[in-house]
Amino acid sequence: MFKMNKIFCVALLLFSALILQAQESSPAKEPLKIYVFDIKEEIAKPAWLKTQKAFTEASEMGAGLIIIHMNTYGGLVDMADSIRTAILNSKIPVWVFIDNNAASAGALISIACDSIYMRKGASIGAATVVTQDAQALPDKYQSYMRSMMRSTAEAKGRNPEIAQAMVDPDIYVPGVSDSGKVLTFTTSEAITHEFCEGQAENLEELLQIAGVEDYEIIKQELTPIDKIRGFLVSPIISGLLIMIIIGGIYFELQTPGVGFPLGAALVAALLYFAPLYIEGLASHWEILVFIIGVILLGIEVFVLPGFGVAGILGIIMVVASLAFSMVESDGFIVPQANLGQLGKAFALVIISMLLGLVSSFYVAQKTLQSRFLGHLSLNTEETSATGYTAANLSLKEFTGRKAITATILRPSGKIILDNNHYDATAESGYIEKGEEVEITRYENMQLFVRKFNG
Repeated sequence: MFKMNKIFCVALLLFSALILQAQESSPAKEPLKIYVFDIKEEIAKPAWLKTQKAFTEASEMGAGLIIIHMNTYGGLVDMADSIRTAILNSKIPVWVFIDNNAASAGALISIACDSIYMRKGASIGAATVVTQDAQALPDKYQSYMRSMMRSTAEAKGRNPEIAQAMVDPDIYVPGVSDSGKVLTFTTSEAITHEFCEGQAENLEELLQIAGVEDYEIIKQELTPIDKIRGFLVSPIISGLLIMIIIGGIYFELQTPGVGFPLGAALVAALLYFAPLYIEGLASHWEILVFIIGVILLGIEVFVLPGFGVAGILGIIMVVASLAFSMVESDGFIVPQANLGQLGKAFALVIISMLLGLVSSFYVAQKTLQSRFLGHLSLNTEETSATGYTAANLSLKEFTGRKAITATILRPSGKIILDNNHYDATAESGYIEKGEEVEITRYENMQLFVRKFNG
């Protein structure tokens, strides 16, 4: 009996030692890495850039979960669709924590997520496609949005009828929405109708409700380059840069030599194309087309008389390069899904160019008259009544006489009068070589002329 007990004790000790060794050799379980990033602004290009960065970094660090911390009233449908597609194709589960609002495009993004959590008092819905002044767009736009909301809800096992009722007020869902009203859920309503997994006041409470215990939260950190890039690609800043590009080129063509306007245009062009090139939208051919377009405009103004093929082709190339650089394309071939985005890009470029030209005309007239910048020009006239004399008073006698332009007046050049050449400046616009002009005045040692119309 004693031997049996002794053998049993030895066996028990050996067994215990093996268990301890196995526990020591087995690796400790790592906490779940959770990548968190914010969408708390308008759904536009900067939000899409943040999303791309988030999914790339989450994948590289081996995150097991991505959480979007959302508070947005919506934004651009095409950008929301890009974010939605990235979420649907993600191999990493994606949750969203709605911290107050997920309206319009924000609702589409939220429904694409695997789980939705909301704070008390938050809301989700109101996804009707509207203009900037909150007017509903025609039904073809609503139809596309209904389709995206419905297909997204189906992909995530949510009620597709409820999803499209958030777009169309005419859709009636028994017991959920009344006809004539666009559907928006509160937190409790979203939970009742399975459009929300639970209510939480913060991320820690969310994870507790979801049963996640051992985790490590990694929050997205935007570098200064990321912030500058996001700032430059926003539609408003892109429009302003286009205005500076066009205005700078216009001013440079109006004045002799190379100066500040051209420098401003070049800097604006660099700031416009650089972030788009880094993002992969703008490619070499678009930048090359832009440069060729500017060169053609210069040739049209400085070399060729009038305004013809070179000028028209230059304008087309500048507009096309600026617009195509905003959209994913293979040369001039644009995927059908991006045609709407291309149309918006052309609209932005054309409107910005027109505003740039109008602003240039206005600034040209007002700058030197400003009390802040008036010191750049003389504020008084040096007249004979106050004791001043001109270098050649006899030229005053030419006022009212006719002459012929010896060179293009752009706006300055040469005229021929009595077989003599004189410097002259056009009162407005350009005057071609060989045109008959009338001398209107002599001021500050300069003859001023206008085209003679008979």
